[in-house]
Amino acid sequence: MMKRILPHPALSIMLLVVWLLMANDITVGGVLLGALLGLVLPKFTEPFWPDRPRVRFGRALLGYCLVVLADIVVANFQVAWLILFRRNRDLRSRWLVVPVALKTPEAITVLAATISLTPGTVSSDVSADGRSLLVHALDVGDETAEIARIKSRYEARLQRIFA
Repeated sequence: MMKRILPHPALSIMLLVVWLLMANDITVGGVLLGALLGLVLPKFTEPFWPDRPRVRFGRALLGYCLVVLADIVVANFQVAWLILFRRNRDLRSRWLVVPVALKTPEAITVLAATISLTPGTVSSDVSADGRSLLVHALDVGDETAEIARIKSRYEARLQRIFA
């Protein structure tokens, strides 16, 4: 019964929150309109999500968000240091092929987006079979260690979230 009313509860909540953020004001009418959008839009788009992934909310997702936020802050300082104090010819930029063990397109997309959000790295392509990401890194000393870092910090956590 509840799944028929709220086919995508997380999407409904996100739509409500985004609506309130866009309105930049919390009023009764704004909350009601956001709640209406959160109920109607997921129901309307439900046929387009036949094989939606299972996402575990809770500690795993919170931990992942905290790791990503911390990495973004640290990477900003690292990139600023590289730009300010390293000559271009001394940068060791590399293309990395990161093998992916994630199965769902949504999980692979989150991994690629996470890599792109972290300053100094950009995901540029997913292989046709979805088993590897092509990542450009601004400064890499050890390619194997950088790939292992991506897999342990991000992919391993995403496997727990999208289990």
